Amino acid sequence: MDKHPFKELNRPRRRCFTMKLFVLCHGFLQFAQLMYSAYFKSTITTIERRFGLSSSSSATITAFHEISNTCLIIFMSYFGSRVHRPRFIGVGGLVMGFSALFMTLPHFVSKPYEYDSVLHDHHDICSPVRNSSNNATCDIDKTSRLSDSEHVLILMGFAQLTFGIGTVPIQPFGISYIDDFSSSGGSSLNMGLMFALSVFGPAFGFVVSSGMLRIYVDVDKTGFGAEQELTPSDPRWVGAWWIGLLINAAILFITSIPFFYFPRKMPPEENVVGPESNVNDDFTDDVSFCKFIARFPRRLLSFLLNPLYMLMVLAQCCFSSVVAGLSTFLNKYLEQQYSVPLGYSSLLVGLGNLPAAAVGILFGGFLLKMNVIPPKRIVVFCVAVLMISTVICIPLFFLGCPNQKVTEVNYNLNGSLSRCYSSCSCPESAFNPVCGSDGIEYVSPCHAGCSGFTRDPNNTHKVQMYTDCKCVSGNLTEAKPTPCPKVCPSYLIFIVISLIACAALVGNFAYVPMYKILLSHSLHEEKPFALGIQFLVIRMLAWIPAPVVFGKVIDLSCTWWKRMCGKKRSCAYYDNYLFRNRYIGLQVGYKLLGITMLLLYIWKSKGRREYNLRRDGELMQHQEDGVDIRNGELRQNHEGSLERKNGGMMHSLENSAERKNGDVL
Repeated sequence: MDKHPFKELNRPRRRCFTMKLFVLCHGFLQFAQLMYSAYFKSTITTIERRFGLSSSSSATITAFHEISNTCLIIFMSYFGSRVHRPRFIGVGGLVMGFSALFMTLPHFVSKPYEYDSVLHDHHDICSPVRNSSNNATCDIDKTSRLSDSEHVLILMGFAQLTFGIGTVPIQPFGISYIDDFSSSGGSSLNMGLMFALSVFGPAFGFVVSSGMLRIYVDVDKTGFGAEQELTPSDPRWVGAWWIGLLINAAILFITSIPFFYFPRKMPPEENVVGPESNVNDDFTDDVSFCKFIARFPRRLLSFLLNPLYMLMVLAQCCFSSVVAGLSTFLNKYLEQQYSVPLGYSSLLVGLGNLPAAAVGILFGGFLLKMNVIPPKRIVVFCVAVLMISTVICIPLFFLGCPNQKVTEVNYNLNGSLSRCYSSCSCPESAFNPVCGSDGIEYVSPCHAGCSGFTRDPNNTHKVQMYTDCKCVSGNLTEAKPTPCPKVCPSYLIFIVISLIACAALVGNFAYVPMYKILLSHSLHEEKPFALGIQFLVIRMLAWIPAPVVFGKVIDLSCTWWKRMCGKKRSCAYYDNYLFRNRYIGLQVGYKLLGITMLLLYIWKSKGRREYNLRRDGELMQHQEDGVDIRNGELRQNHEGSLERKNGGMMHSLENSAERKNGDVL
């Protein structure tokens, strides 16, 4: 009697889970993963404003995700050939979902958002009476807000660490699974489809953030429409950044479920060269676990000491640093440089830049699928398109808006500003930008010396005008309750977005070809491990330090910091020229360094036959000088030769001795 009576019933169900379905499911899971990353990074400016964080601090929170991933990915990927890869991917997706939920916790444990306003009993106008209460107010009201900032760093850092653990099996196991069980010539196209589908995740994340950031942050406490004084264009506005994370958590849970039903080994497609075709596979389950672990250092060194493999990985590190800087601070760059509202900038990035990147990735995979690029010219093709992408970025250095004239920041009026509001005792934390009738912007009505205000007759919850402003020159001593508009052409933002999108489109032509070159330096059973090492190096050299480097560069461009109780918080004003030149210059520098690595790759591989692309990127192993160093065969052959030689010598000596003794007898 059959011990497994339901075995036959399970086969038709498993056959329903084809490689095309796996590519679709994996693309949607990466869609959800990248949606989370893009959404969180698009709300960085809002989180900075809400909790008073600097760009360096917010970038550090972002990097926590990469730290936990870096610590585990090298070991997890090494076991890729021995574990049930789809199930590990499913578990990783669930962990990411719980992390997204945990990320919303700071909103619920922190006090309601407070901002400077004369209507909310915040002393925001010139009033000399409150001189003695400044220190007490700092001790009582603002110390708790400073502690909230510290708690946010801990909670969000932990959530990011947990999310990084969930992302560990996603790409190494998914990409290797697709490459192992795809049909001949279908691996590149499948990976291109998966990457192209996943790239729409960030686009969707930016679109969702543009909608969520138009909702007031404390909508769960005040209700919709309750906040009538602030508008999304106000520099004090904070949107409901936490709602999108709840949506993202639900998507992650849903997209993780199908992976628990995929088989460990996919039924082979037509003309597939899969793991079953390799007889001498020392990565299979036949090898003992202890022996498998003992081989880890040797396998790791074999990749790290491979110059071509490492040059390709280092090139990818450079381009990943560019992506890290764009994904983390592009919204902030557009907001500060061109006065674009935060929600609108997210919409521009989501609908302009990211779809262009998706098309570029898909087109690059299609070129490999159709064999348009000769295998020996793939790296040359990558260098060409990346150089074109770099040249497209050059005009961005000259497309920017001038700095707005702001008192106490970058503009002084006859050196008399410090005297005109000296009797007002303005709090150091005051930040409520107003535009004087003289066209000069002031940090707050108090810094403009305004002692009165009028309410909007159509909305008593809003200020119509600040009056009796001592520091405002001219006949009218008034100030509007909004920042002064920047002298900047409105069409400029569309030119900038078009250039960034074109650079992303052309540069991503090289995305899939670079992955295929990387995989060509490993056998199919080593692909998860090769990808794991790649992700480890990229995270250590790109995704962890790059956001912090970009954040530090942005902070160095700050000209006026918000302060509370003597401590710096988030930046209120930047030098546009420094911001633009440093932000764009750092990206161009990373690209040029990556192109240099690819040129070294071409020079290093010239005249060598270390790999050959076969079956759309499958490795065909060559032996140089008749020596095969894989799996210690050289040592075994050498020892066997010595044994045979020594054995033959001993046998000859014994026969000679016997004959000699026989002659003597």
